[in-house]
Amino acid sequence: MSNPNTYQNISGFVNTVWEDSMLVARENNVMAGLVNVFRDINGMAVRSNAKYGSATINQIGETDDLSSQLFHSSVDQTLTPYEYGAQFFITDQRMESDIYAVRQDATLELGGALGTKVDSYLCGLFSSLTAGTTGAGTATDLTWSALFAAHTLLVAKKAPGPFNCVLHPYQYHCLGTVVLPGVTVTNAQYIADEVARRYYVASFSNVDIFLDANIPLTGDYAYGAMFSRNAIALDWRRAPRIEPERDASRRGFELNLSAIFAYGVWRPQYGVCIQSAGTVPV
Repeated sequence: MSNPNTYQNISGFVNTVWEDSMLVARENNVMAGLVNVFRDINGMAVRSNAKYGSATINQIGETDDLSSQLFHSSVDQTLTPYEYGAQFFITDQRMESDIYAVRQDATLELGGALGTKVDSYLCGLFSSLTAGTTGAGTATDLTWSALFAAHTLLVAKKAPGPFNCVLHPYQYHCLGTVVLPGVTVTNAQYIADEVARRYYVASFSNVDIFLDANIPLTGDYAYGAMFSRNAIALDWRRAPRIEPERDASRRGFELNLSAIFAYGVWRPQYGVCIQSAGTVPV
């Protein structure tokens, strides 16, 4: 067959769409590198974790017969996946007339929007963490005392370290720009990652602090958090993908972004909510 029209003719175009979007999706997501991420199954089945009862140790006499205690699991948390997507339709005339690289810009925006969406979902879980709440309320600036209090609560709950502390930039501004003297990054391999290099700002007492502007503001206050990795989970069921589709009758093409994922608190007792004022600094 002469002059076949195959995938090879458009492979460069498709790959560029994927790489551009996924690059910016990663760069716009702080939380995905700090929480427990599952990638082991596909489909829409709900994922649940279990919580066991604990043993009670009793004093016994030399001839006492031990009695069995109940040791069974119960469902603790569940993650329910949903499909998410967005589309840009770009006409031939727009492509032919636009002085900018509109197709590339569109893919970057799709990837950025996805990264921001995932990040904002995960940050929105901070108020659901159950190890405690620190901070002096919605109208009070954040203090280092509140951060040390959060650390103390996690240690008292026997949460596994190291811990991450994620704050809105307005919250961190109140702490000043000076990193506590003498601290070093410990036990945090992810600090070497690009996301960490971009958003990591300081460490203290085995806690790494990150800034995330995707934390939603509620009026003039914000909820940050300090947590162990297992406190929050992100469950990817279908990796983000972009599929270009030609629509000849409309003289243009679609860029279709879709992904399936679930998110939620996973071990909420391993996280502390940090509440403080979130006002614009002056």
